Amino acid sequence: MGILKLRKNKKFSYEPRYYKGEGNPFEMKHKFDEHRTTVGNNSGLKTKFNNAVDDFKNNPDREANRRVLIIAVVLVIIFLFIIGFDLSIFFS
Repeated sequence: MGILKLRKNKKFSYEPRYYKGEGNPFEMKHKFDEHRTTVGNNSGLKTKFNNAVDDFKNNPDREANRRVLIIAVVLVIIFLFIIGFDLSIFFS
């Protein structure tokens, strides 16, 4: 072992004995990844946000979208109440 050289990891070509399937049996993947547009190699924050908004708009279940918005608004109002935000600036 040299002073300036790093050790390389050992690589093995292990194949499970009873595995008769396609692809890599050790690959960890969520079962709904093929149906989502927000999962994948998104490079930046803007791309991730745009994909999430497109997924939100193209969702056929409008009831779920409305429910998520109501929950988000309620949580924001509770947060503003906890920190003592003065809502009188919005009203004359």
